[in-house]
Amino acid sequence: MKCLDFGRFRAFIRQFSWLSAWRFPATPLPELSDLRRRRSRIQDRLAGLGDLRPGTLIPRFRKCGKPTCHCAAEGDTGHETSRSLTWTVEGKTQTRVIPAGAVGETQAQIATHRRARSLARERFEVSAQMRDVQHEALTAAKKTSRRGGRTGSRPRA
Repeated sequence: MKCLDFGRFRAFIRQFSWLSAWRFPATPLPELSDLRRRRSRIQDRLAGLGDLRPGTLIPRFRKCGKPTCHCAAEGDTGHETSRSLTWTVEGKTQTRVIPAGAVGETQAQIATHRRARSLARERFEVSAQMRDVQHEALTAAKKTSRRGGRTGSRPRA
């Protein structure tokens, strides 16, 4: 679920003159130094992650073929023989059988991959906030430079 960036929403609404009567509470932008520290912490956490692997582990069931086994019964799923790792590469599903001894390690790698994706999303949001803060500072600097020292054109003779 995506969080609504109230500052961007407010800037978007201000573009329309007929909505300019709406008043929004001033939400202060975070300091650029705080955002840089946050970005640095995220990068450190990303660098500290171990091996990662995308995909999902899916159990594979097979019937053994013995007529007296429980798996021969109607509707029984069978024996869980192994697990398959599935992931997508360029729109095509890839599958690899994972041996029983490597299931725990693979699950940890999948969890690490999900954590890395989450941290990458968080880093993107921090970078977007940094751009917003820098844009606000640039806009404020332009406004202050326009106010002072304007001489205008010379009067006609």
